[in-house]
Amino acid sequence: MEDREIMLTEEGYKKLVDELQYLKGPRKMEVAERIKVAREFGDLSENSEYEEAKNEQAILEAKIAEMEATIRNAKVVADHEISTRKAGVGTQVTVYDYEFDEEITYSIVGATEVNIAENKISNESPVGKALIGKKKGEDFEVETPAGISKYRLVDIKRI
Repeated sequence: MEDREIMLTEEGYKKLVDELQYLKGPRKMEVAERIKVAREFGDLSENSEYEEAKNEQAILEAKIAEMEATIRNAKVVADHEISTRKAGVGTQVTVYDYEFDEEITYSIVGATEVNIAENKISNESPVGKALIGKKKGEDFEVETPAGISKYRLVDIKRI
């Protein structure tokens, strides 16, 4: 499998590194302790606690490997590199939705930083892709499952 470049803001990169340190340190020790305690219950072939703990360990190791790959392939967009002349990762954009006659503000972030509740959309999402490189005042269209939506880019700021 070919590794692809993953765009991240400085904040997103720091959160990822912090979470990885937690998983490799305290969380890994918690799981190891669960395995140790479960072993003391006796026969491992009929020990569901041991089996559960081993499964949890495998899931944890897979998550650690995935996060390490993400960090290895990360392209961090430094705050000083973020321009407000064009929409891109690290910008907060306000768009006018012609269909619903309303303005919506999104923060464009890397795929691992998405948080719909905070209107953080990925640069790889349909709206995010359509926004990348657009300038203030520019109209653009996005193909969605419901059809084509039309927007105007109203404002661009740094996140």
